[in-house]
Amino acid sequence: AEAEAEAQLLLQEARESIEAARSYRRELEQRLRGLHQARNQVRESATLTRDVLEQHFNDLKGTLKKLLDERLISLLQEVDAIEQESIKPLDECQKLIEHGVSTADDVLREGESAVHGDVGQQNEKLCNFTKKALHIQLDSLPEVPSLVDVPCLSAQLDDCLLTILKNEIFRHGTVASRPPVQLEEFVEKPGGILVRWCKVDDDFIPQDYRLQYRKSTASHFEDVYVGSETEFIVLHIDPNVDYQFRVCARGDGRQEWSPWSVPQIGRTTLVPHEWTTGLEGYSLSSRRNIALRNDSQSCGVLYSKAPTYFCGQTLTFRQVLLGIETVGQPDRRDSLGVCVEQQNGYDSLQRDKAVCISTNGAVFVNGKEMTNQLPAVTSGSTVTFDMEVVQLGPSSSEGGNFKLRVTISSNNREVVFDWVLDQCCVSLYFGCSFSYPGWKVLVF
Repeated sequence: AEAEAEAQLLLQEARESIEAARSYRRELEQRLRGLHQARNQVRESATLTRDVLEQHFNDLKGTLKKLLDERLISLLQEVDAIEQESIKPLDECQKLIEHGVSTADDVLREGESAVHGDVGQQNEKLCNFTKKALHIQLDSLPEVPSLVDVPCLSAQLDDCLLTILKNEIFRHGTVASRPPVQLEEFVEKPGGILVRWCKVDDDFIPQDYRLQYRKSTASHFEDVYVGSETEFIVLHIDPNVDYQFRVCARGDGRQEWSPWSVPQIGRTTLVPHEWTTGLEGYSLSSRRNIALRNDSQSCGVLYSKAPTYFCGQTLTFRQVLLGIETVGQPDRRDSLGVCVEQQNGYDSLQRDKAVCISTNGAVFVNGKEMTNQLPAVTSGSTVTFDMEVVQLGPSSSEGGNFKLRVTISSNNREVVFDWVLDQCCVSLYFGCSFSYPGWKVLVF
């Protein structure tokens, strides 16, 4: 019996060792995959960086050659213009001198003919020649400029340009082994993803961040946020679809952006919040996440299409600006909030099985106004609802009281209270009601 027990114990220990070995092997294989991914990242990023550097410097070469060619053409045209402008008066003077030489030759021939001519006609020829010579003004000579008075072209080429270019080129461009900012966290939102990032370089002082994303099937990234915050909710995200994100930063006082962070995949499994269609007093956007109170006389509560708000999430209402307009006229019956079920026939959420905030900041729980009040909802205001289940023991799920801890925030102030219901409820409808037109609300 003892031998059999010892054999069983040894067998058990062997099985545990085998399982530990399998677990150890799985962990090593996982780490090996991580090592392969790291190696691939280094090689792929190095290849991409080489391509970017070669393309950039080839572009610089082409641009620099084009600029030098344009400057050379400009200088040659300037030489041509000075040459033509300077040669023109010299050509005119040459023509005048050549004409004078020709005239002098004619006078000289005529004078020699008069002197050596027939004696009978000599006096008359001499008289005519003398008059003509006096008329020509043989003592008047054209002015010829001296060499110091005419242009002498030369090219002034400063060798310091090469020194300046050399110094600038040697300082141009850097290679970074790690980006100064990295993506930190993805939080699922209904029809969206909250993206957070952080600075990982202590010496880098960021001024602005730039977040981009793309669908896994798309070829190009697009900007989705530029600003000083370190988180942003990206909306219009299709559920259960992979999106790739990356972020970079711009240093304080700099114009250029830093290298991109390592791209990471984010997704949401939560369907987007949508307002229900068909209520006459409200117009909806194409994605049905924005509701506009129109000028219809009809009134009532606009509910969500389905109970898509779950406890543990944050529900956000944002008052959207309408051009230069502000918001509609407030009314004490106005409300933004959540409820257990849709109930038609009411003109406000200030009723049983609902919690809401009015546009004047009053908070209502099951139709009763609380003593605590939040700031009024105005143009650009954001109102958030956060709820969590408060455990009351086994009876809470068996028909007893069910309690939710509710936090409503508006304009940097919040109220916290317990909402007691007579039934278990972890998914809720949201709704709004406005008495006057002009209110436009985005929900996410």
